[in-house]
Amino acid sequence: MLVPMTPRTTPRASRTPAVLFDLDGTLVDSEPHYYEAGRLTLERYGVTGFTWEQHSRFIGIGTRETLETLRAEYGIDAPVDELLAVKNRHYLELVTTSATAFPQMRAFVERLHTAGHPLAVASGSSRAAIEAALEATGLGSLLAVRVSAEEVGRGKPEPDVFLEAARLLGAAPAECVVVEDSAPGVEAAHRAGMRCIAVPYVTDGQTPDGDAGAGGAAFASAGLVFAGGQREFDAQIAYDWVAQSN
Repeated sequence: MLVPMTPRTTPRASRTPAVLFDLDGTLVDSEPHYYEAGRLTLERYGVTGFTWEQHSRFIGIGTRETLETLRAEYGIDAPVDELLAVKNRHYLELVTTSATAFPQMRAFVERLHTAGHPLAVASGSSRAAIEAALEATGLGSLLAVRVSAEEVGRGKPEPDVFLEAARLLGAAPAECVVVEDSAPGVEAAHRAGMRCIAVPYVTDGQTPDGDAGAGGAAFASAGLVFAGGQREFDAQIAYDWVAQSN
C-alpha cells in the first residue's frame, strides 16, 4: 500500500530537485550478494552458520560498520581492513556476473535523467562495489556522481554521504530528494534536511527492523512511502511526487 506521509515543514526548493539514490536494495537487487559475501567471509575466519536473519539487521548499515560489529561479536582477530578486502572481493565476484536493477527503479532514473534532474548515488558500499554494480546493470552512464561511505567521516544513519553528494551536485539540502530502502538511510536523509522517498526492502512481508510493511516509526520521516517495497514502487507516482515538491 502506498503511504503518503504528512508533509513536513522543510523549505520548498526553488530549483529542479536533485535526486540522491541509495544503491543496494534500492536501485540494485544486491542484498543477497552482500549476504553471501558476508557469509563466505565469516566462514573463512571460522564462523559458520551465518543466516539471512542475522544479516538482515545490518541492511542499510555501511560495510565497515557491519564488519566492525561482526568482528567484535565473533572474536575475529583479523583487522577490519582485511575483512573488508575479503568481503569486497567476494561481493565483486558476485555482482559483476549477476547484479540486476529493479525495473521500475530503472524507469524512474531514466525519467529523471531525461527531465534534467541532477542525480547521484550515495551508498554505504565501497567505491569499487558502487562502480561494479552500476556498470553491471547499465546504470553507470545515468549516475555519474557517486559517493561512498569510505569517502566521508560517518556512515548512515549519519547524513554525511547525502550531504557530500549534494555538495558535488551543487544543490542545497532543501533541493534534494533521497530514495532509500532502509530505516538508517531514511534517518540519514532526515538528518540531512532532505525530503525522502522510502521503498523499504521487504522480505516475506517484513522490513529488516521487523515492521510489517513500512507503517512504523522507522519510516515516519519519509515524505512518500511505498509500504510494499519494490513490488509496489511506481516510477510515475514517484516522479510526480518529486516534480510537485519543486
